[in-house]
Amino acid sequence: MCYYFYRMDFKKPHYRHLAEKWAKRNENYIQKLINEHKEAFEWLAQNTKKLAISSLAGLFIISSPLIAKLTPTTVSAEKSIDRNVFLVSDLSHVLPDEVGPLSEFREKEVEEILERTFKLKIKAQLNGIRLNTTYGKIGAEQHLSRYPGDNIVTHLDSEEEAKEYWSAGMAPGLGGWGYFADSQSETTEKEKMREKYYIAVQAFLAPGFNEDRQRYLDFFKFRKMLVVNPHNGKAVVAVIGDAGPAAWTGKQLGGSPEVMKYLQRYDGRQVRGVLYFFIDDPNDEVPLGPLE
Repeated sequence: MCYYFYRMDFKKPHYRHLAEKWAKRNENYIQKLINEHKEAFEWLAQNTKKLAISSLAGLFIISSPLIAKLTPTTVSAEKSIDRNVFLVSDLSHVLPDEVGPLSEFREKEVEEILERTFKLKIKAQLNGIRLNTTYGKIGAEQHLSRYPGDNIVTHLDSEEEAKEYWSAGMAPGLGGWGYFADSQSETTEKEKMREKYYIAVQAFLAPGFNEDRQRYLDFFKFRKMLVVNPHNGKAVVAVIGDAGPAAWTGKQLGGSPEVMKYLQRYDGRQVRGVLYFFIDDPNDEVPLGPLE
């Protein structure tokens, strides 16, 4: 199939024949995708006829008669579809069924998809350093102390935050780099955001870590990463704020309460994989938090 694809001349009859052939072949698969990821497909933009086609995979979904099954009473094929739909579709064609380290070829494909979608410089390896995997299972972490004396009462700034995140509790120890600030009065919005959107990664399992520990620790400290839930398209820019989890847990990284809530990656029996890649941002221009 790939050989035919690259040899065809893209004239209208050939293109239409290929699109129809693929749409028919993938009909059952697409229906399954819609059923499993209904939430992502509900994000349909309104009042526009522009189709945001970011990939060939997205085109096939739009071309398929199954598009009418998404929201049959309110949405037509002429209305634009949220980028999350395309992202979920693109990644579903690349990622393996089982969560685990990706091949170099697959990592490159994922890099291209994420860069195209979010317009960021995404790297599996940066400055010669990489993690043990870029596709792993994520577990829930607790709030980290931002400064000496920080506790669950001072940590949550509003009644709404307290209602949502109180149960997550405070970690008994500090993050991998100690406190985020020296005191409450010196805690800026930057430090607050770093703690709010942090992840813990297995830096100690990174190839080459034991040969040059200090260089690796300096590199990982508050390093920005893009974390993506490939099953709903939700993505968040976070920093590496801690090390862990232990290898025996079967998880490869952890997320702050805010990260976990936004990605809808609930811990326990519902643990599933996320993608996490470095963001090449030498001038610190990419803000932390969800990518809406």
